[in-house]
Amino acid sequence: MNYLGIDPGKSGALATILENGTVELFGFSEDTYKESLSYLQGTECRCCLERVGAMPGQGVTSMFKFGENFGFIQGLLAAYSIPYELVTPQKWKKEFQVTGDKNSSIAVCRRLFPDVFLRRTDRCRKDDDGYAEALLMAEYARRKL
Repeated sequence: MNYLGIDPGKSGALATILENGTVELFGFSEDTYKESLSYLQGTECRCCLERVGAMPGQGVTSMFKFGENFGFIQGLLAAYSIPYELVTPQKWKKEFQVTGDKNSSIAVCRRLFPDVFLRRTDRCRKDDDGYAEALLMAEYARRKL
């Protein structure tokens, strides 16, 4: 069984925990998502996709783009026949006792996956909270879905 976690935010990410235990992380890009999901087509998968909604104070244009990305991700999952469950941030974060602080996600992820590189590139100085949250959602899928 392969497990996916998808953080659909602006700096979102996709994480996979493959049946052989390998962890892979991808930053949001339409081509990257297509490639990584097509690789999983025809395999047994469970996916945790974060249920998102509009937040007060966000601009109309940015929210429209955000919704567009969310719909694109759902369309890809359907096209590749990958079952997914929409899970609220409160629900999956409760499983790991993660707070609203992004550093909390990184700390929990480091504890659960000490060997995983959580930086977008080798040049980055900080671990990426989008990668951490996507990986925690993949772990949530492994535990709960």
